[in-house]
Amino acid sequence: MAFDMSQVQRGARNRRTPYHEAAQRHDPKGYTVYNHMYFPIRFDSFESEFETLLNGVTLWDVAVERCLEIGGPDGFRFAQLLTPRDLSRCAVGQGKYVLICDSDGGIINDPVLTRMDENTFWFALASSDALLFARGLKNAYPDLDVTIREADVAPLQVQGPKSKDLMAKLIGPEILDLRYYFWTEAKIAGAPVWVHAVDEPGVYVRAGDGPGGAA
Repeated sequence: MAFDMSQVQRGARNRRTPYHEAAQRHDPKGYTVYNHMYFPIRFDSFESEFETLLNGVTLWDVAVERCLEIGGPDGFRFAQLLTPRDLSRCAVGQGKYVLICDSDGGIINDPVLTRMDENTFWFALASSDALLFARGLKNAYPDLDVTIREADVAPLQVQGPKSKDLMAKLIGPEILDLRYYFWTEAKIAGAPVWVHAVDEPGVYVRAGDGPGGAA
């Protein structure tokens, strides 16, 4: 029997991911709250899931890693204000592991960043209110022409030593040429996705219609 979500008090502050109904069909054993969204904890024993991760392939609903989108004519300049990492060394189509820091060097978040175009960046956030931090930082730079929003995308993660084989079946063998920490556009069952090779072996799939588009 699927986990009874009526046991969880749900208000306007918490949301379900786009994959919630699909996850319910696979009998999740519990949920936690991550970035104000319900995050399924596990579907089997911890030992069984760990074994599958080491030797097979696993699919993770990580839509809870909400993507902070920085764009606009001054998107690059503002994105660089968020992190001490040199973003001029990040090519369009490439990703970087970065730290979002405050004025004292304290760590606000440690997302994976993807450069979508010259001035558009996605930050896949760990659980924190980094979106509010970015909006607050913008108040200190009123002359910058920048847009700050949550990208309407829903990441999935495919992990494990057999993840590449699965992605090759879904997209085609050309996906195996995707370089580490780079992303590419593709389609799965006609749906547009962004495939991002962020961890070896594994990929992220971001579903939607592009920066600022609908999921």
